[in-house]
Amino acid sequence: MIYPLPAVIVTCGRDIEHSNMLTVAWTGTICTNPAMCYISVRPERHSYPMIKETMQFTINLTTEAMARATDWVGVKSGRDFDKWKETGLTPVKGVAVSCPYIEESPLSIECRIKTVMPLGSHDMFIAEVVNVIADGKYIDPTTGAFDLGSAGLINYSHGNYYRQGEQIGRFGWTVKKK
Repeated sequence: MIYPLPAVIVTCGRDIEHSNMLTVAWTGTICTNPAMCYISVRPERHSYPMIKETMQFTINLTTEAMARATDWVGVKSGRDFDKWKETGLTPVKGVAVSCPYIEESPLSIECRIKTVMPLGSHDMFIAEVVNVIADGKYIDPTTGAFDLGSAGLINYSHGNYYRQGEQIGRFGWTVKKK
């Protein structure tokens, strides 16, 4: 296994009233231009047909403050519970997609599916990023970059959740001229 992974909550559905969310650890970036990412979901999950029907989803990064909800959403089914009500998370109408994003998430990535790849236990949804919603308090006013360190993001590894660590370097720092 390749760990750690981001622990994200994926939201899906045709609108807020007909939406669900699920915790996903099988996710990541797969292309820069165009910006593309993926999620892998088991076909038996309650959210799976919603994702297939709309061919879209939103990846919501999670924080230490959202850790309890992140775990709960991953172990309870939307067949049996209204996950929005049970977790207290706030759905917000999507901007570029019909499914909602989570207000409490510091960064939400709206996606439209390009390809579905059956892989075995999971199907991989390969998607183009169509919009990014970032909480302005995490945007560096000088660079315009999202400050991952101050967002308090969490990771997942072998059944455990962890706080994201501190920055120890920057791309190319080992070869930068002094």
